[in-house]
Amino acid sequence: MSTVPRVSSGIAGQPAHLGSALAHQPELASNFYNLYGTFWSHGVLDHRTKEIARMRNARITDCGFCKMVRFEGARNEGLTEAEVAQIEDGYEDSSFSAKEQAVLKLTDAIIGDPRSLSAETQAELRSYFTPAELTELALGVGLFIGMSKVLVTLGLEPEPGTMPVTVVATPGSAARQTAAA
Repeated sequence: MSTVPRVSSGIAGQPAHLGSALAHQPELASNFYNLYGTFWSHGVLDHRTKEIARMRNARITDCGFCKMVRFEGARNEGLTEAEVAQIEDGYEDSSFSAKEQAVLKLTDAIIGDPRSLSAETQAELRSYFTPAELTELALGVGLFIGMSKVLVTLGLEPEPGTMPVTVVATPGSAARQTAAA
């Protein structure tokens, strides 16, 4: 993990962080924010499920920023810090439902070896989710791993121990759009 920025800020006077680094490519950044916001605000999956997958990705990739950010939508749907703490290896013995454990297994497979997902888990996932929901979940995990790898690779993480758990508006939410206006 590196917290030494490998890319400068694209905004004069601001330190390097994801938003200021993406400012070097404003059109690309705008399109990415649109995709990520649409994923969170116009999908068929609930925020809790998406956040469970996002937090598992953060643990596997060891992204210091991703591990400390929580989206408000998942909090509003009941995801607690005690539950987030269970998104570690050994989650099979956690208080998560069988459906949520299947989400964690799918996340592990996408990040590790997608072909490793057992036939039993595949059947379980199909029993819990529609094809549209599974597609959205898989795409989300792809977005999560991509973002965490970019943050780590570009050294845009906070110094260890310097960032508290931070609850932010869910990307694409009305609260975020209002704040940006």
